[in-house]
Amino acid sequence: MASDRALLIAAGGGIGDTLLAGVVAHALHERFAHVDALVLPAHRTIAEHDPAIERVHVLASPVIDAEDLRRGGYAAAIVTWATFRTALIPAVARIPVRVGQAQRLYSRLFTERVIVRSEHGDHTTHWTQILLDYARAIGCDDPVPQPAFVPTAEDRAGAAALLAARGVTGSYAMLHPTRGLSAAHARWPASGFVALVRALRERDGLPLLISGSAADAPIAEAIARETDAIPIAGATSIGVYAALAERAWYVVAMDSGPMHIAAAVGAPTVGIFALQSDEPDRWAPIGPRTAVVRAVYPCPPGHRKETCPDFACVRHLDIAAIVRARDGVTAPPAEPGSS
Repeated sequence: MASDRALLIAAGGGIGDTLLAGVVAHALHERFAHVDALVLPAHRTIAEHDPAIERVHVLASPVIDAEDLRRGGYAAAIVTWATFRTALIPAVARIPVRVGQAQRLYSRLFTERVIVRSEHGDHTTHWTQILLDYARAIGCDDPVPQPAFVPTAEDRAGAAALLAARGVTGSYAMLHPTRGLSAAHARWPASGFVALVRALRERDGLPLLISGSAADAPIAEAIARETDAIPIAGATSIGVYAALAERAWYVVAMDSGPMHIAAAVGAPTVGIFALQSDEPDRWAPIGPRTAVVRAVYPCPPGHRKETCPDFACVRHLDIAAIVRARDGVTAPPAEPGSS
């Protein structure tokens, strides 16, 4: 009997990469009744909050993973973040249909090999569409790809408790001022965000929560010391952050995993792409009301997010553009037929 179960292997990158890879799981449901995922241990929560994913495996050693997956009886596996290790796992697990990246030494382990468009000069196609090329290789697609993250009742209770503890009783907004660059914390500037918080507060008067990881807490607190914003960096799980974003009036975020989560839960979301080397067309947030603010600061050639020495572009954010984008995503949608 043919198996009705497929496996998505998305074990690499940051939480945003795993979240966006969820569109492949949605596409696989065109052919398979059950779709599971294999992810990095730190990304398990992301996969567990995607309703298209039934069971979540965590990347351990190749042998253990292969034995566990062999018992799953998978008919097909798609590897969206390929290394020799992740390419080997479905082969050793004897999954008959194996889809992965072409033009690599390990590509012979795949039965279907996909050319990655971004490696051939494509800088504008959204990453979800690039990922869906893997699903299309075996006849699956998602015509309207929408990354999914559904907060649980426990997440929402945690969000309510945090708001009560911070004295927030009505509407509020959120700012996520960092991106997933652990090496950049020591030189990540807060001054641009101080000016941004003041402009947003002047615009709408809403309480503004400053989110982030525990490592981001010094940055969030530095912003709060100069404003009346409320720092919550390090005080939430990913699920509680998502639940807070879900009920926020809007979220403004640097290009990051939390930006994608905010859009996925339906929050009006403004993504800030400050460096000239950022690629907003590829990494724009996807949701019902989203906008991007593109780089305007003249970064020197070669300044990339991993190596930039000072992040001067963050000190000189285009605040007027961010406020305009915030106005756009929070405006009520036009009535059908209106001009």
